Amino acid sequence: MNDQNAEAKTTQIRLVRRSPEYWRVTIDHPPLNIFGPEMLPQVGEIITAIETDKHVKVVVFDSAVEGFFMIHLDFLANLDDLAHLPPGPTGLHPWPEMLVRLSRAPAVSIASIRGRATGMGSELALACDMRFASREKAILSQFEVGAGLVPGGAVMARLSRLMGRGRALEVILSADDVPGDLAERYGYVNRSLPDAELDGFVDALATRLASFDKQVLMDAKRLVNVASLPPDIEVESGWDACVASMARPATQARIKELIGRGFCKSGDAETRLGEFVGRHER
Repeated sequence: MNDQNAEAKTTQIRLVRRSPEYWRVTIDHPPLNIFGPEMLPQVGEIITAIETDKHVKVVVFDSAVEGFFMIHLDFLANLDDLAHLPPGPTGLHPWPEMLVRLSRAPAVSIASIRGRATGMGSELALACDMRFASREKAILSQFEVGAGLVPGGAVMARLSRLMGRGRALEVILSADDVPGDLAERYGYVNRSLPDAELDGFVDALATRLASFDKQVLMDAKRLVNVASLPPDIEVESGWDACVASMARPATQARIKELIGRGFCKSGDAETRLGEFVGRHER
């Protein structure tokens, strides 16, 4: 079992220490970087390492899978256990709690988005301190409403603070794809860059931050957090609404229909998810 767990960590979420101060976390779960329940403890271990390491100052999250940063839950897996895991120390479910912990961690977190950041992938990116996207290849979305679900990872609380009420409602309620250039204009990401420039820009920024004093970075981030992060009650409310929506017969029927049309599998359903969930077939 330990060997299997070690292999899963190696193939799904890989941590590389470029230096003691600068880490890269790469999601590598082909073909879709879909979020299976087995990935939850892996994310938890990464975040614990970020919280407890005395030297790390900046962590970049990226993907090794062409076309996908990270996408939604694997609805072909057994999700009952995941939905009803006992709460963590803050009282939140482990997934939203991990996102909260990442936002509050003493290191700076950066999402380098190339490909689709959908559902939980979007939630992970939103929990990072900064997001940079490939102008040609990044697509962000919260698809959940199109599947009969309420987003669960503090999406409503975070997006409304980033882009304002109207745009947050447009992104969440339309459940449609948001390409990199529009994501920049809406405030979903800090910047979109030409794809050929994305890696160099993010690496240069991370290297620059890693050269600064850690205590100063921590103090500045903590004070920005006070002014900008949602309180835990908003995060908890979003998760509770998500779990409640999962249990509705209409939602279960909708997800079953989507799966029958190719959802959670390689193909047009995932590469064109915004169009897919907006098209009802009877």
